[in-house]
Amino acid sequence: MSDYKHTLNLPDTDFPMRGNLPKREPDQLARWSEIDLYARLREAGKGRPSFVLHDGPPYANGNIHIGHAVNKILKDIIVKSKTMAGFDAPYVPGWDCHGLPIEHKVETTHGKHLESEKARHLCREYAGVQVEGQKHEFIRLGIVGDWGNPYRSMDFANEAGEIRALAEMVKGGFVFKGLKPVNWCFDCGSALAEAEVEYADKASDAIDVAFTADDSVVLAKAFGLESLSKPAAAVIWTTTPWTIPANQALNVHPDFVYSLVDTGERLLVLAEELVDDSLARFGLSGETLATVNGAALELINFRHPIYDRLSPVYLADYVETGAGTGIVHSAPAYGEDDFHTCRRYGMEFDEIESPVQGNGVYVPDLPEFGGQFIWKANPNIVARLEELGALMAHEKITHSYMHCWRHKTPVIYRATAQWFVGMDIAGSDGVTLRDKALSAIEETAFIPAWGQARLKSMIANRPDWCISRQRNWGVPIPLFLHRATGELHPNSVELMEAVADRVAEKGIDAWWALDNQELLGDEAEQYEKVTDTLDVWFDSGTTHWHVLRGSHPHGHAEGPRADLYLEGSDQHRGWFHSSLLTGCAIDGHAPYKALLTHGFTVDAQGRKMSKSVGNVVAPQQVMDKLGADILRLWVSSNDYSGEMAVSDEILKRTADAYRRIRNTSRFLLSNLNGFEPARDVVAFDDMLALDQWVVDRAAQLQARVELAYEEYRFLDIYQQVLTFCSRELGGFYLDIIKDRQYTTQPDSLARRSCQTALYHVIEALARWMAPILSFTGEEIYANIPGPRKDTIFLEESYTGLTTLADDAAMGREFWEQVLHVKQAVNKTLEAARNEGMVKNGLAAEVTLFVNDELKTLLANLGDELRFVMLTSGVELVALESAGSDVVDTEVAGLKVAVKASEHAKCERCWHHRPEVGTLLEHPTLCSRCVTNLPDGNGETRHFA
Repeated sequence: MSDYKHTLNLPDTDFPMRGNLPKREPDQLARWSEIDLYARLREAGKGRPSFVLHDGPPYANGNIHIGHAVNKILKDIIVKSKTMAGFDAPYVPGWDCHGLPIEHKVETTHGKHLESEKARHLCREYAGVQVEGQKHEFIRLGIVGDWGNPYRSMDFANEAGEIRALAEMVKGGFVFKGLKPVNWCFDCGSALAEAEVEYADKASDAIDVAFTADDSVVLAKAFGLESLSKPAAAVIWTTTPWTIPANQALNVHPDFVYSLVDTGERLLVLAEELVDDSLARFGLSGETLATVNGAALELINFRHPIYDRLSPVYLADYVETGAGTGIVHSAPAYGEDDFHTCRRYGMEFDEIESPVQGNGVYVPDLPEFGGQFIWKANPNIVARLEELGALMAHEKITHSYMHCWRHKTPVIYRATAQWFVGMDIAGSDGVTLRDKALSAIEETAFIPAWGQARLKSMIANRPDWCISRQRNWGVPIPLFLHRATGELHPNSVELMEAVADRVAEKGIDAWWALDNQELLGDEAEQYEKVTDTLDVWFDSGTTHWHVLRGSHPHGHAEGPRADLYLEGSDQHRGWFHSSLLTGCAIDGHAPYKALLTHGFTVDAQGRKMSKSVGNVVAPQQVMDKLGADILRLWVSSNDYSGEMAVSDEILKRTADAYRRIRNTSRFLLSNLNGFEPARDVVAFDDMLALDQWVVDRAAQLQARVELAYEEYRFLDIYQQVLTFCSRELGGFYLDIIKDRQYTTQPDSLARRSCQTALYHVIEALARWMAPILSFTGEEIYANIPGPRKDTIFLEESYTGLTTLADDAAMGREFWEQVLHVKQAVNKTLEAARNEGMVKNGLAAEVTLFVNDELKTLLANLGDELRFVMLTSGVELVALESAGSDVVDTEVAGLKVAVKASEHAKCERCWHHRPEVGTLLEHPTLCSRCVTNLPDGNGETRHFA
């Protein structure tokens, strides 16, 4: 072989077989930084149609986790694919920097009683460190963006922009101050958003309490009786004894049947359905004297069991009979349903009893329990009820209860004066915010489609949005209230703009340091500053106002409407939600045209990631061990609309898929050795039929890939490209062309046609995969012969692919049938190898027993059929002549027989041919190889 090795066109490339991604990827990142990739993309994008994906800001606290990686990789795939599709697609990353977790971290580190300005300084400092840490981890994932100029909610310009957004909503009349129950954490000393509440088991005192009837005559009449022979009481059941001091009403369901039960000492009013269970719990027996629908009990007064006041009966549809007595005790300050019912019955704000302070302690002047912490007061209240003869039953139960997600302590509903965005307040156009938002949802595209119904349901049923918090570290609500009337200053919007100007220069400290007289002059003494801060969902929910507008450094002239928002499914309740409400309140429409939702990551068994379970997959470890491209490929290999399973084993399978793509790319590149596109490209019409076919297959696939990118179907791209590498290329085309590529003369049409096909395919393949396999795509691109740009991301869709004519003699259907035949022959050869009949395909000759249709089709290839089948000989024989020992196949009309070739093997091409050993000058070669030697005339190929 040594005498002829120099006459072969052996593959060669600098593109290594092993990716060694953990080492190679950082070098690529350094190169991107050196060429200022993001700036280059922005320069190239000038004049193109724009595509804006607005980044939902992650919270600036802690290292990124696998969910962060999924989110940012999906965004990066989209931005890069849009860029390469001919759009100007900027990507400005952002961070949420205010709020409780950061404030809590600072308190934990530096103590709880810091001076406010010092606390804010430390929070800002801490958030800045966290942003930098996360930024580097996101960059390591290969995310390309304006990392030098991200937006952070704590940047002075953004804080000022948020105040201006609030001013727009105040101007629109959507913001009001009201007393309503909100989730309240004693440890935070603040209202909590729904997203800040989680549920955990809690042990509680479950008590049944009797409320004595105030007027037995009225109660008797309601039950159709002339009179009552003994005292009567309505019995309630509750798991919150601490709310009894705040009781102001009783609720019954208007349609439930209620019984008046004689228990001996007194008469009890109970839901008919719960009489037996209730009496059993009380340890009593009784007889029902009369029944009535709940509606008949409306406004009948009962007496509070501890205090000298009345508790009237109000009708409420939320009363249930799953437990208790069918009568609900109503403390409007501590229950949202209770609050709304009491307000509906005419109770004024100042009439609502609200004895619990922000720290969980009753006000000092509350009779009997003043100054007690509510959880510690529970047993005292139970004891007092028993002493007064009002306690019917008492037991300890464990049930699911609201807890603060940060402190893991129980929270309560608590009516406090808060600032709200009114859902049912009409704007200047007469349309309510709720209706504006519902209309905007109809105009928004949802991926997946089910997100529309989910968000619509949330908006349709949500209460007013409490936007105020009682914290240091947050954007202030810079309003002035009249000390006497509590009314907003008549020039509130103008004053907010003046505050925003100061905040833009000095940050939120400018508000706390502001002397009223600076803005109010002689009116200063009449007004007091609001000290509340804005909900962090308002921070992120208004980024469209100050990040996407033309006046912002990252803004766009077309205004605050992004083409896409992309976040996890929990953001229907979070960022999607708050952005929708603020967008509709300010601009009358959603700030996005489309919403893409992805699911959460779970382990291989579908379990949530948990450190205690030990199933957490850290993206940092994956990048250090396998590389970021493996993580990126794994993201693309999932249906992101549902849960995304990840584990070491799953990532190992992803790495196997990566190797298939990499090795295929390496084969293509290595066989472009000596190919100069400007000089050697063969026109499509002059290419061999098989080469035309593979270019056509690539062109068809490119159309599907581009559509899949457009529709965000990354799993389809992963599957189709992997299949192309495995089936059409690895399982068919690349095997067939090795002989032609290696053994024909270097400049022959046979070889240059093949190299042209390989060149077109690798140019396209690199672009298909670059948005997903960004590091590898860049590496492939740099190794393709011909002029190169500094980065593949400056390229657009490859235009060198051509499709076969519909009437091509050897068209798509022809080669698809040939492929099926070859697969069948491969299986038969594999069986022959396993039996020791032949060592490999080239040591074999096959007889194909075929029907007339297949014979006509395969005969078109002539002697080149053996090159397609990768055997040293192929004979076509009529199907009916096949003996019983001939192997049947899955292909209709085909049977295959294999035999070992009797001829000697050519030393150069390894085919077994009858002339080997008969050629005097080259006795070890076949005649074809002699022709392909440098001084030969060269072999002519027509098809394969």
